Amino acid sequence: MDWARFAQQMASMARGLLAQTSVDATLERVTTSAVELVEGCDAAGILVLRGTRVLTLAPTEQLVTDSDLLQERLGEGPCFNAARTKDGERVYRIPDFTQEQPRWPEFAPQAHGLGIGSMMGFLLYTDDEELGALNIYSRRPGAFTDASELAGWLLASHAAVSFSSARTHSQLEEALSTRHTIGEAMGIIMGSHRLSEDQAFDVLRRYSQENNVKLREVARLVCERGGLT
Repeated sequence: MDWARFAQQMASMARGLLAQTSVDATLERVTTSAVELVEGCDAAGILVLRGTRVLTLAPTEQLVTDSDLLQERLGEGPCFNAARTKDGERVYRIPDFTQEQPRWPEFAPQAHGLGIGSMMGFLLYTDDEELGALNIYSRRPGAFTDASELAGWLLASHAAVSFSSARTHSQLEEALSTRHTIGEAMGIIMGSHRLSEDQAFDVLRRYSQENNVKLREVARLVCERGGLT
């Protein structure tokens, strides 16, 4: 591997990640960068666990989604394990799926049937949270080298920080938007019913609780309809 060229590519990738304005755009940049920068990589995606449910984010090919769904259905697999890891391995490398039946007796042969020859999984995490796993696939057995693993690990480290930052930015924007909507809804109720600010908020809160609807949705309805019906 040309490490000087790789370092330049990683620097460019890092700048590109920081330039993204949404979580989706950040994740898409991560997975496309994996295909571009990791030797042997044919496809990539990010797996996130929600309980026992698997979410596939920014897949570069259908193969990624199919693999994640297979891991969810079977409850086993390398990247499924990586996303669940707490204090153990944070990197999984599977050189050849024809020889992996002892570790994943159900997943390995079925994954090979999907066209996967080898794969790697990297936990995406920061000091404060674990975000999922970056999955990297090749159709060829033995496609990944030590340099491939190092490149994937570096990409995952950059990606985790950028992913966390983008998600925090997105959550902040959503919170500010929600606050603005609630304020607008309170103003409508105050004007329509001659209520104080506290009374108007109490109307929204009670409606939310009695109808099991989130407060921001109640506020949105008030803004759209000009009041509560």
